[in-house]
Amino acid sequence: MTEISPAAPATGPVLLGSPSMPPPGAQDTAEAIRAAQALLAGSAPLGVAFSGGVDSSVVLALAVRELGTENVLAIMGISPSLAAGERAAAHRVAEVIGARVLEVTTREGENPDYRRNDVDRCYFCKDELFSVIDGQVVSEHALAAVAYGENADDAARPDRPGSRAASEHQVLRPLAQAGIDKVMVRAIAREFALPCADKPAAPCLASRIPHHQEVTAGKLSQVEQVEAGLRELGFTDSRVRHHEQIARLELLPAELARAATEPLRSAIHTLVTGAGFRYAALDLAGIQSGAFTMAHLQEDRG
Repeated sequence: MTEISPAAPATGPVLLGSPSMPPPGAQDTAEAIRAAQALLAGSAPLGVAFSGGVDSSVVLALAVRELGTENVLAIMGISPSLAAGERAAAHRVAEVIGARVLEVTTREGENPDYRRNDVDRCYFCKDELFSVIDGQVVSEHALAAVAYGENADDAARPDRPGSRAASEHQVLRPLAQAGIDKVMVRAIAREFALPCADKPAAPCLASRIPHHQEVTAGKLSQVEQVEAGLRELGFTDSRVRHHEQIARLELLPAELARAATEPLRSAIHTLVTGAGFRYAALDLAGIQSGAFTMAHLQEDRG
């Protein structure tokens, strides 16, 4: 475990209530906020499994509003599957919210069940995180409960084995329980002026490796290197799927033509080969959320 970063004073309207002239839909947003906060009432001190994504950030902000900064602790799991850029961005979000952050080291990469990379890989990752929290953080910080950022859309999907781990560890899921879907999560994030409100989804780096191909720190590092380079080249969102010698690049459809045009075409090829891949392939289907797991589940149903 690392030291807790102190809570910074919240800036802007994050914790200060609603604007005087609410925009259309604000009443629904206000109702959703009240419902989620009510589910967190009485759970102080509360730990929030925090990644800096919009879902966990909204849970963290709701918890701070309901329970107060002193009664909420953001807990970040640190391992090779978390990109350095995501780690830094998460701390910036927590600073805006005014929340304390505790980083804990997770070792899912030492678990052969995780490395094997079956469709339930996320279960072993979340189980490791919640086990570390239960074993190290709950008693040390006298936590009454732990919450995480599953939303109502996630709860309805078949490719979320991490949800099973959350249930086994009795982790609270206020967004899903309040019926708050992804659209509403982002609306709440905008209401709170969170810097991640419009941030693209950023699944862990292990999701870029096809199921049944081993997850290794080296592969994760290759993916992180290329995705960071694509951001530097101006691509707003990407997935680099690791197919051994081939890096299959998923970009936003509107950016595909630009990627195939000089000078970016050569720059991308240099970036990919410099990371240790032999070939760079551009996927014309664009970004596909949960591509590997959903395809595998469809095959099983067939």
